Amino acid sequence: MAILDRLETGPCLLAELASGTGLPRATAHRLAVALETHGLVGRDGSGRFVLGQRLVGLGRAASQGRRSLSEAASPALALLRDRTGESTQLYVASGEHRVCVLSLESPHSLRMIVPVGAVLPMALGSAGHVLSGRPDAERRGWAQSVEERERGVASVSAPVRVDGRVVAAVSVSGPVERTSRQPGRRYAEAVVAAAREVERALQ
Repeated sequence: MAILDRLETGPCLLAELASGTGLPRATAHRLAVALETHGLVGRDGSGRFVLGQRLVGLGRAASQGRRSLSEAASPALALLRDRTGESTQLYVASGEHRVCVLSLESPHSLRMIVPVGAVLPMALGSAGHVLSGRPDAERRGWAQSVEERERGVASVSAPVRVDGRVVAAVSVSGPVERTSRQPGRRYAEAVVAAAREVERALQ
């Protein structure tokens, strides 16, 4: 937010961005590049950092009172949980990590619990595969993982797209004993259907 606040006053070279935010130069560069990846920061013709075009769409959505991502996704994730009997989550990308923004727990006593706000590595887990655009996930339209991030846990995830861009990942996760070591065979169809429902809710 400090970077976005500074850029609101006009384009900045890296040195100006660092001095204007009080951040170390390397930190300012890393954060600005991460924001650039998500379209929140851009560059002008001189290579200076500027506010990104994605902020236009976000501002438009806010002014129209559009529902938040988690609000829009909640009914679809509840239905997915009820259909599969397993815990469901919604993740968004945040730099090299993914963040859980919605989590609904399985009714089983043995279940996967991911708290809202949990920050998890992008490189591990099916949601990370989807959000990072791994070729196999792009090709199939979904991804699965078995014991990648946590022993005894498997998951299946599918992308949520807005205007062709992946904005979130819908996931179902649970113990390998119930999900099997090929969870995609069991849950991919339901997870993809839930992702499409979230997309429709965001329109």
